[in-house]
Amino acid sequence: MKTYLTPINEIEKNWLLVDADGKVLGRLATEIASRLRGKHKPTYSTFMDNGDFVVVVNAEKVRLTGNKMADKLYHHHTSYVGGLKTATAQEMMDKKPTEIIRLAVQGMLPKNTLGRAQLKKLKIYAGTEHPHTAQQPTIIEL
Repeated sequence: MKTYLTPINEIEKNWLLVDADGKVLGRLATEIASRLRGKHKPTYSTFMDNGDFVVVVNAEKVRLTGNKMADKLYHHHTSYVGGLKTATAQEMMDKKPTEIIRLAVQGMLPKNTLGRAQLKKLKIYAGTEHPHTAQQPTIIEL
């Protein structure tokens, strides 16, 4: 028995709109990562990008449980000696609220070229406005 392979020109990529207002970060990120990979479709395969585009609004209103706002740390390195920069989740929410969701979803995608291509289909906005109204995204409740 052969495995069915969906041709690239037959892959249907929809636009989905997710409202992050009041949602828990980890639970939201797992659903978004699943939609980006296309795991909810019957044509899913591990080596093809057949997921949907996901637009996230109200990223500044996402919540973390427990004391994670004060205790969770985000690190990045500037590539200079002693250039490790650390910020708490509260500092990240004040400066870049979209980055928290992007980093959470990025950690749940494959670490290769396919994962980077799937991450490009994620559009995150801090407020309620987004420039993707022409694509007519379908509102989904996660």
